[in-house]
Amino acid sequence: MQRLALRTRLRPGCEETYDAEHARIPADLEAAMREHGVHSWRIYRDGLDLFHVVEVDDYAALQEALRDHPADIAWQRRMNRLLDGDFDKSSGGLALVWEM
Repeated sequence: MQRLALRTRLRPGCEETYDAEHARIPADLEAAMREHGVHSWRIYRDGLDLFHVVEVDDYAALQEALRDHPADIAWQRRMNRLLDGDFDKSSGGLALVWEM
């Protein structure tokens, strides 16, 4: 199992909207993530910085499995409007901060 810390950043002024929209991820996305090896995924916000702490069987395999999943596509579309710069899955996963 991999333990990773990943990072994204909010667009200034989007903090309240992010907190409201990200309070609960859609059930179909959560099920897909668990089906593809996610044991836990927590996000901590410090101002505009978002730190994702993930326990997953294989992060690269997860990214590949979710690449064309309708629930993930819809979720990324919703979240991209709140991020400082769009997250483009074709460039790989989120920015890795550390791996244990």
